[in-house]
Amino acid sequence: MLRVVIVGAGIAGLAAAVSLRRAGHRVELYEQSSMNNEIGAAITIPPNASRILLAWGIRPEDWGFVLSEGGGSYDPFTMEKTADFMTNFTAQETGGTPMYLAHRVDLHNSLKWLATREASPGIPAQIHRASKIAAFDPSTPCITLRDGRIIHADFIVGADGVHSRAAEVILQRKVEAIAPEHSNLCYRFLIPASVLEEDPKTRAWNMANSSRTRIFPHNPTQRRLVSYICRNTDDEKQYNWQASVPVDEIVDKFKDFHPDIVNVIRDMLVLVGDAAHPMLPRNVDQGQGGAQGIEDGLVLGMTMYGAKSRNDITDRFNIYQEVRRNRASVIQILSNIGQDQAEQLKHQVLPYLEEEKIPTNPEQIQLFNFGYNAVDAALKAMQQHEPTFSLPEDFFDQDVVGVPPRKSTKIHRASVCLHCGSETPGAGAAAVGISLVGYFVNFD
Repeated sequence: MLRVVIVGAGIAGLAAAVSLRRAGHRVELYEQSSMNNEIGAAITIPPNASRILLAWGIRPEDWGFVLSEGGGSYDPFTMEKTADFMTNFTAQETGGTPMYLAHRVDLHNSLKWLATREASPGIPAQIHRASKIAAFDPSTPCITLRDGRIIHADFIVGADGVHSRAAEVILQRKVEAIAPEHSNLCYRFLIPASVLEEDPKTRAWNMANSSRTRIFPHNPTQRRLVSYICRNTDDEKQYNWQASVPVDEIVDKFKDFHPDIVNVIRDMLVLVGDAAHPMLPRNVDQGQGGAQGIEDGLVLGMTMYGAKSRNDITDRFNIYQEVRRNRASVIQILSNIGQDQAEQLKHQVLPYLEEEKIPTNPEQIQLFNFGYNAVDAALKAMQQHEPTFSLPEDFFDQDVVGVPPRKSTKIHRASVCLHCGSETPGAGAAAVGISLVGYFVNFD
């Protein structure tokens, strides 16, 4: 049994804690926040992530996850549907398990429950809140907290997010922000469904769209709006809508869109999640930011099963990187742009994927993203190094659903408004997640 310290108790850190405890290790997480306040916005749980959560025993209905009914693109000026890029069957047919829409906090709480509950395989992980890190020492290895305490471990997992100090320790340099080539602005916010339904101007927003993702792109001006239900509950809990920008600024940028849209807007250290491959928050129309953190956590735990020594850890780190580097890099690059614009990034993907395998349209992206089984990928990699490798029988609570045989997924184009789901007046979903994206292209 190894002692593992995870710095950061976000989605990736908690997923790593679940996987590592099930691999037989003692896990402690150090989180700088107090975790007292509900924070975060809407998040997509695509099949490549739901496959893992379901196998670990998560019951989506217990956590308010909404079963996605698919999604489509709409003209932002007329609100007519222009493409039905995903039906309620597309995700499951492609990935084997459903796609869910969730509030990020609900996903976070489900992972925290998995990591810390007594009735799960392994020793429950411990979470130390309000524990700010002063220093990493990957050689010893240990971390130093700001209060002076030194915490030793057999290895450290850096899950400290976009502004990762762990990444700087690994790279031995300061990580500077790089201006994105295609997009650099995103507004994200939540609106309780009850607020929409009380106002005659916005009442129709949820009608017939109880759990569909809707994208309103305007590529000539590099703007798009993305909307979807993120919590299936009648809870009237109030949200803190503190914003870093005035609501009027958001409205102004999208004021020419259809009025019904404008009325809604206002040496022993390893990395996982955003610390390893930060993705822009506008990744909502691909939904892979959190999913990649879950894949990271799963694969790290699987590769660490049976590790006992420092040499074992080094070898397993290499296998973990072998499994994760190229896949996460491709998805990170594609997250910089909409699914319908992926062709523009083909040259950036080439170092990580053979040209003939590079996804360049929504159908191919869905196949690449959803049709991936991280469990199989990690098992195959481990068995290449250790032919007799197998996981303990209780590593998963349920059978891991495999990826169905691949078949074509059609993207239906429409010149008129099409039916977008069953009409559900007063849909019992407590919040609608909205992302507004602006792209800015500079020409020298």
